[in-house]
Amino acid sequence: MFGKRCDGWLVKDVDPLVALTPYFMPMRCDAQVMLGFDTDFEKLARYVVKKGSEGYKISFMDIVIAAYVRTVSELPEINRFIANKRIYARKEIVVSFAVLQRFGDGKHNENTVKCKFDPRDTIYDVSARLEREIAIARKADADNLTMKVVRLLRYPIVANIIVWLARFLDRYGLLPKIVIDASPFHTGLFVVNMASIGMPAVRHHIYNFGTTPLFVSMGANQRSYCVDKDSNIKRTRIMPFGVVADERVCSGYVYSKMVSKMLKYIGNPHLLEIPPETVTFDEGHEFGLEPIKKKRRFFRKRRKLRRDTYNKAS
Repeated sequence: MFGKRCDGWLVKDVDPLVALTPYFMPMRCDAQVMLGFDTDFEKLARYVVKKGSEGYKISFMDIVIAAYVRTVSELPEINRFIANKRIYARKEIVVSFAVLQRFGDGKHNENTVKCKFDPRDTIYDVSARLEREIAIARKADADNLTMKVVRLLRYPIVANIIVWLARFLDRYGLLPKIVIDASPFHTGLFVVNMASIGMPAVRHHIYNFGTTPLFVSMGANQRSYCVDKDSNIKRTRIMPFGVVADERVCSGYVYSKMVSKMLKYIGNPHLLEIPPETVTFDEGHEFGLEPIKKKRRFFRKRRKLRRDTYNKAS
């Protein structure tokens, strides 16, 4: 209330035209901008294999989310959100995504995960944080805060009352932090990996409920043709992405820079292996998380055995 929220700081220095857009377009469905772009799947696959040989398990989703985290550290405006027609700078870098819980009888449920990141995270940090959260969510007996809230909404009367109350409290910044932490819709980015189920990328709507300004869909790789530097046509594979953004959050110029930076980092993930030299915070509001310990997951024992064998032979 009065511009104060537990999940964001009120942005004071806003371009007048940007500040007026929430009044012209009060809902996110009014302000959805949809676009798509492709990246070189084979280049990413080679990078994933290379990191695997070095002892790191990096996935395509790790690369996409790490690219987003790095982009936020350089363009904090894309981590803003709209609430009650006012623009806020989010206090954390948060990403939501869905994972499958598999059971022994072949059945599965869908669970939603929210993961928080530090703007100084490298791709190894991002991978470690994601691995930890996904491992917890995929357990058959996983019972995170989000799933507990979902169980309360199974009954129509209860669901209507709770959702109406949550919308009202959220509008005026009175929604408790424990509810915001449980809601996958109060996030800076929602990612869906359609490639995991063999589906193409989609332009998924962003939700009116919550504070999600950006939705990214990763599609299954596709065969395509391109022209190399010698003007020869060659066959290749691409990974398509579908992006839906809330245009009220920032100017189109900032979004164009976001797409350019995201493409640069997704296409060159080795740039994400070192922390950023500097981090830009929105209007000076600094935040961060405790660093997570990185570890190599493969080949450590094998390399130690080879080293011991070599030393004995010498």
